[in-house]
Amino acid sequence: MTTTKRSDRRPADGSPVARVCVDVGLAHLDRPFDYLVPAELDEVAVPGTRVKVRFAGQLVDGWLLSRADDSGHTGRLAYLEKVVSPEPVLAPEIARLARAVADRYAGSLADVLRLAVPPRHARVEKEPRDEQPTPAAPTGAVDPRGWRDYPTGPAMLRALTDGRAPRAVWSALPGEDWAARYADAVAATVAGGRGAVVVVPDARDLDRLDAALTTVLGPGRHVSLSAALGPARRYRAFLAARRGQVPVVIGTRAAMFAPVARLGLVAIWDDGDDLHSEPRAPYPHARDVLLTRVHLAEAGALVGGYARTAEGQLLVETGWAREVVADRSTVRARVPAIAPTGDDPQLARDPGAATARLPSLAWTAARDALRQDLPVLVQVPRRGYLPSISCAECRTPARCVHCSGPLALPSAGGTPACRWCARVAAAYACPQCGGRRLRAAVTGARRTAEELGRAFPGVPVRTSGREEVLTDVPGGAALVVATPGAEPVAEGGYGAVLLLDSWALLTRADLRAGEEALRRWLAAAALARPAPAGRVVVVADGALAPVQALLRWDAGWFAGRELAERRELGFPPAVRMASVTGPAEAVADLLAAARLPDDAEVLGPVPAEEGRERMLVRVPRARAGALAEALHSAAGARAARKAADPVRLQVDPLSLF
Repeated sequence: MTTTKRSDRRPADGSPVARVCVDVGLAHLDRPFDYLVPAELDEVAVPGTRVKVRFAGQLVDGWLLSRADDSGHTGRLAYLEKVVSPEPVLAPEIARLARAVADRYAGSLADVLRLAVPPRHARVEKEPRDEQPTPAAPTGAVDPRGWRDYPTGPAMLRALTDGRAPRAVWSALPGEDWAARYADAVAATVAGGRGAVVVVPDARDLDRLDAALTTVLGPGRHVSLSAALGPARRYRAFLAARRGQVPVVIGTRAAMFAPVARLGLVAIWDDGDDLHSEPRAPYPHARDVLLTRVHLAEAGALVGGYARTAEGQLLVETGWAREVVADRSTVRARVPAIAPTGDDPQLARDPGAATARLPSLAWTAARDALRQDLPVLVQVPRRGYLPSISCAECRTPARCVHCSGPLALPSAGGTPACRWCARVAAAYACPQCGGRRLRAAVTGARRTAEELGRAFPGVPVRTSGREEVLTDVPGGAALVVATPGAEPVAEGGYGAVLLLDSWALLTRADLRAGEEALRRWLAAAALARPAPAGRVVVVADGALAPVQALLRWDAGWFAGRELAERRELGFPPAVRMASVTGPAEAVADLLAAARLPDDAEVLGPVPAEEGRERMLVRVPRARAGALAEALHSAAGARAARKAADPVRLQVDPLSLF
């Protein structure tokens, strides 16, 4: 859709027309606008370039989407004011992808383009282009190597080498060098004459994949894209991909829109990690963006992890993708010995196991591993020393008198301080009983490290968490205390892995609590040696479904069970759900203006942060497009009449409650 814009300058007859996405951030203006191209900009104003245009009396940024001979309008059109750079950074296929993502998430094209293309770095654009020839691509069949452990793995590599588009959901074995397996899949794609995009959760995973790809493809065949690179390095890597200098782009979620020519494979590792979800509007998830690219480019897909999400299971159950899993005999040969502490045999031997933070089974496993000069990994869900404390007399949670935030202890001799406002509560007294003594309500990683250091004197204790994340540790006797996601790799594998405080993961008020607990447990357990040298102890009841899946190392079984429950209850991914968050009046106003599908179901309200409320709208998956369009149109109507209170729209948010 286009609009007529008037100008004080009368355009010359025959001036070409540029269709521009104007970056004004307003939902009701989410459409291209037509501008005339002056003669002096005719050669540089090509599709994909950044431009400046006059809009509503102001000079604003825009993207030149396409050129046309005429506009079809009888009124006057304004001219392009400036071409910011002649570099066509927006590839046509990425423009189509951005439009599809905006429609999928009830967002605007301009918002998605800000995510897709990094900010311009003029000095990098002016750097002389590397005239060195790109190293030759590998040819011929790729050695399946570790993919032989999975019956359908070698066939997937052959399909990629032959230029076909296989779609797979991969459940990795414990101890698997997943980065090497992804590098093999990418090498097969490149051998078939096509490119690849691989997205991983964080910088540690990116470094592992970068090293693996350099080994398999050789240097100069891929670039890494990550927001942590800094403006210049990130833009330099982006331009290398856009100019076709490399066939492979890897990165964190910043790479999901990477412009790769002749795309043959998109891959994502550990798609359940919340780092894959973009925190900026329209809040796309890297997995969904990559799967959209599969449809648009007719490329292959690889969704892998130790765990499997309900979304991944849906891909398998609908036949969209095939699962790549090892047979049970291979699984049994690779898994460590896994045991819970809450089953009947353990309780009979150790009645205190039901309440002890470190039951005798876990203590014995750690002691035996250390005696064999093997490292021990201890996973603790909470960081800090004592992140939550309470009155020692009446057990009332200790709260800040200023903001009611939770009090925490930073160290053994520290003073209680609020985790929300950081105010110190040196003279804290319990409002219920007046008591001044405090006790631990939740034990953090640093306190756990301190306790284990006393329990195993002379054994080095290392911590890995928010303050310092370790990449790897040596293979000798040591205690490694880590928060989920920060577990370092041990040389040769851990002799024991202890999964503590399971209640902190399982009792969260979240739709994905069980799925997330299993994902974190499997990631830690995968670092242990195979049985009998490796042992995993989970401090939880063995009858729980996530614990059962861990014991059997069967992520597919749990994902199928989870998906079946969500179908029954009507939760994503079995249905499409959108959240509408804001002040109560604004939320009601938007929903009243939205022409929701007839089969839409409105749920709520539920409380949200900062005194706002959230309403949920649920529709069958087949009606997802209609729901997104209705919400986007309603948001546009509110923006057009300059409604004061903002409303946040999220389609399939990670957290519903």
